[in-house]
Amino acid sequence: MDESDPARRQRLTNAAAGALAAMRAGEDDGALDRVAAAVQSTPNSHVDARELMLLLFHECSAMVSALGSGGTTPVKMQVYDDDGHEVPIDEADPPVRTAVRTLLAQVHGDTDGAKAQIEIALTNAAPEEMATLMVQALRWTLRLSEECVSRGLAVPSWVREE
Repeated sequence: MDESDPARRQRLTNAAAGALAAMRAGEDDGALDRVAAAVQSTPNSHVDARELMLLLFHECSAMVSALGSGGTTPVKMQVYDDDGHEVPIDEADPPVRTAVRTLLAQVHGDTDGAKAQIEIALTNAAPEEMATLMVQALRWTLRLSEECVSRGLAVPSWVREE
């Protein structure tokens, strides 16, 4: 994320924290409403949407690394279809595929690759697919943070706030 505008970073972090709190309370639609309000009210809504998702995927990556003992223990990612059967990433729904590829890029330190995945989605995906991608990023952030907390690993305060 562009660090040159601390107010923008704080606004996006606050939006992500509010969305996570809404999801924690079981309000997926409320979470998406918070994200939409934060990014649509700005002249750079496309850039802000990308930066918000990259913020979430960056935190997910950090938590995956922590859970994998800094890379010494592999962390397995699995994708399931609607019936609960594991499917290859390339057979997953497009937003899930994008989420997995974005997270993998971040985990491997390929920030440009992660940005490219989000940019492709923002340019080509239907609004409901973007909503699914955002929900996926929020859910992973919540689940990973819960696992990190249960193992006594560090999680940023804005991710943990209720």
